Amino acid sequence: MEADGWQLVEDAADADVAVVNTCGFVDAAKKDSVDALLEANDLKDHGRTQAVVAVGCMAERYGKELAEALPEADGVLGFDDYTDISDRLQTILNGGIHASHTPRDRRKLLPISPAERQESAADVALPGHGPSDLPDGVAPASGPRAPLRRRLDGAPVASVKLASGCDRRCTFCAIPSFRGSFISRRPSDVLNETRWLAEQGVKEIMLVSENNTSYGKDLGDIRLLESLLPELADVDGIERVRVSYLQPAEMRPGLIDVLTSTEKVVPYFDLSFQHSAPDVLRAMRRFGDTDRFLELLDTIRTKAPQAGVRSNFIVGFPGESEADLAELERFLTHARLDAIGVFGYSDEEGTEAATYDTKLDEDVVAERLARVSRLAEQLVSQRAEERLGESVHVLVESVDEEEGVRGRAAHQAPETDGQVLLTSGAGLAVGRMVEAKVVGTEGVDLVAEPLPGPAVTGSAMISEEAAR
Repeated sequence: MEADGWQLVEDAADADVAVVNTCGFVDAAKKDSVDALLEANDLKDHGRTQAVVAVGCMAERYGKELAEALPEADGVLGFDDYTDISDRLQTILNGGIHASHTPRDRRKLLPISPAERQESAADVALPGHGPSDLPDGVAPASGPRAPLRRRLDGAPVASVKLASGCDRRCTFCAIPSFRGSFISRRPSDVLNETRWLAEQGVKEIMLVSENNTSYGKDLGDIRLLESLLPELADVDGIERVRVSYLQPAEMRPGLIDVLTSTEKVVPYFDLSFQHSAPDVLRAMRRFGDTDRFLELLDTIRTKAPQAGVRSNFIVGFPGESEADLAELERFLTHARLDAIGVFGYSDEEGTEAATYDTKLDEDVVAERLARVSRLAEQLVSQRAEERLGESVHVLVESVDEEEGVRGRAAHQAPETDGQVLLTSGAGLAVGRMVEAKVVGTEGVDLVAEPLPGPAVTGSAMISEEAAR
């Protein structure tokens, strides 16, 4: 877009076109997306904004339906519009109309066989899968193969897309239908983007996709993640590599070994358990049970006792009995998870679970949600207390006169798993890695005291103004 003459502005009120990236997964996120579109539409009465355009997953998933239900949006662009997004926005800005697409099942756009997908990928829109080569007329930010990406802040952590789509068929999830089948980014593109981010001052990268354990299966090597992680950790300037979203059923010994023994790769396990009662898991079209999940956690902690583990769970799933809920509570009580997300089941249109005739009453789901949420809150607080006396490596993320110095330890992912408050901030700046001893807890958060000696590494990579 910048090559076509567009300029990114800090304040939406200064934009000719406000582009809202939407989420189409859960009701709360959909509501947030609609609220953001309505807020952007208000700018037309107060600022320079002339048009509001919806992009992202909700725009892709609903297309014409969203456009008809939300006339405040001047355009709704699906993934297939991204390649020509500059022309699409110019048309809308000039008062023209771009017909919104009719949604389709994106799983059908790529071959069923993963091995055949890479050859077909060039003909399918895959957001975030742009190659590292820049198009003609765009100067590279650094080196001959800088990624087509722009940083919007100076934070010391950044996400790196590893793959997109999903081949699993969980009965409660609609994501594969609008994100498509699983397809990996090539290792060279992931490495080049990581090198570029390191040059921008990033200290920690977080690998993201719908299912990182499947990485490489469409490239002919299901163990490709095991060989890629050490290469990412060797990138100059990178202090920490984190992998998000792992499927318990796809965990393998070699991957556990790499995640628990590779320097700079944190022993962090974002495991998508969803439940632990066998009957509920089968209804979800998932695998495992309480004892197998606990065995997996024992294996991980035998190799890395301080490993961080988080997971999400759905309660009130159709057919869930009191015995099933008790089994989930048994798992949670013994799992010693660092962070727990609990969600009450609700129908997601287009999913198999929405057709089940064993749904629970909404008040039952709400009661179970409250009950398990209370237990989860107690358990993560207890787990934090278990870390008293541990030494942790903290990546400093904010320095504030009133709130003090805050960062994250290896077992804490950005925004989801709590943070660390350092008792002393003398000489510390955003982007530094500090060794500290845990001396207190505040719920899931830790309070830690920086250790003396050469424990502070790295250097400040953003200005004080940016830090504020």
